[in-house]
Amino acid sequence: MGDRIFLSSPHMSDEGYEQQYVQEAFDTNWIAPLGENVNQFELELAEKVGSEAAAALSSGTAAIHLALKAADVKEGDIVFCPTLTFSATANPIIYQNATPVFIDSNYETWNMCPKALEEAFEKYPEVKAVIVVHLYGLSADMDKIMEVCNKHDVAVIEDAAESLGGYYKGKHTGTFGDYGIFSFNGNKIITTSGGGMLVSNNEEKISKARFWATQSRDQARHYQHSELGFNYRMSNVVAGIGRGQLKVLDQRVEKKKYIFEYYKKELDQLEGVEFMPVNDWDEPNYWLSSLTLKGKIRPMDVMKALEKENIESRPVWKPMHIQPYFENFDFVGTRVSEDLFQNGICLPSDTKMSNEELDLVVKTMKGLWME
Repeated sequence: MGDRIFLSSPHMSDEGYEQQYVQEAFDTNWIAPLGENVNQFELELAEKVGSEAAAALSSGTAAIHLALKAADVKEGDIVFCPTLTFSATANPIIYQNATPVFIDSNYETWNMCPKALEEAFEKYPEVKAVIVVHLYGLSADMDKIMEVCNKHDVAVIEDAAESLGGYYKGKHTGTFGDYGIFSFNGNKIITTSGGGMLVSNNEEKISKARFWATQSRDQARHYQHSELGFNYRMSNVVAGIGRGQLKVLDQRVEKKKYIFEYYKKELDQLEGVEFMPVNDWDEPNYWLSSLTLKGKIRPMDVMKALEKENIESRPVWKPMHIQPYFENFDFVGTRVSEDLFQNGICLPSDTKMSNEELDLVVKTMKGLWME
């Protein structure tokens, strides 16, 4: 067995941008959760995506949590959340002692179904906030979703953890709602090893989020706290990695697209294969190349065959409404998400992959259809 081919692993820049910024942090002894790298990373990412302000935090999960808090979500409030997502989208709702209601996907986007969202509003008109996810770098249908949400005058939080560098109708995902969040976890399109960013055009709310993220320490000579605080700020060292990674974001998106198109060209004609949908108005970042299998070859067949070649792959996210922890919360939809979970698979989409490695994935998969 040769070197492992990963699903999506960290990829530092060839130019060494990250090391330069991290070295600056060491040279100036600013290794705490504040400093020039933190300040500049916030400014540079906000400028990149077109937001007025940003707060660099310890994780994307922390960013969702503070977005919910900024939206005044409190105990007993209802928050709509896509069911087809990672648990980090839903967990912060519980942190606020609020109640999630899970919304189904549609086949057109794999993301939140606007029709199911409207049905949920009819059932729960008192909802406090809506979280929208851009799954695997694919944009949700934001025009339809925002039309529904604006009609009901509700706060919108975009979980763009997987879609940094992607666009909906020429505008960056994560910038349509009241708040947007990005993740820099080790498997994301750019990484800081761990970390996240909260963005908004409401600079006052972002300033408040920074305050909460630094233990809600009041302006006083002594340590004084008038509100509950959190230890959520990003370190200056980590932010240095992020600044370097941001310089190569466009290159990473280009490679992710190349990987997707390579797979699609080679595998699209196989019986039962259908790739994740890319709409005319969607410019994804193609974070993970994903597809469904609805013929004789099943996702587990592919995953086992790839694993024999030391190649990592994974199922599509298991919906929240059938997760043991969340299964007692309400769900609105027709179970499209369950169908995508049962039939979906994510192929290795590592930006360091060579053509030879891509060809090995393709040959291994094609071999299953030839047996």
